[in-house]
Amino acid sequence: MAVQNTIEQKLSVLNPVHLSVDNESHMHSVPPNSETHFKVVLVSELFSGMRPVKRHQKVYGLLQEELSSGVHALALHIYTPEEWDGQMPESPACKGGNGK
Repeated sequence: MAVQNTIEQKLSVLNPVHLSVDNESHMHSVPPNSETHFKVVLVSELFSGMRPVKRHQKVYGLLQEELSSGVHALALHIYTPEEWDGQMPESPACKGGNGK
């Protein structure tokens, strides 16, 4: 199973109102078809009353295996339904590697 699909499946336990997992590896200095850099936009009622660091820790805990076996970067944008207004944050251009 593709890493992106695994991430989506594992995060589905958070009962998301919205979940977007984008493989952004192509924007970085990695071989073609890599699955190393991801952006996650996750909206769930389960994050209500939870501080941002705790939200991130929850997601990192669910994705511990992926983070220890190939996923190099995980940009997390985590909201409650009340906080989310449909924004899909833009990712910055890669500044490292082979001149990308």
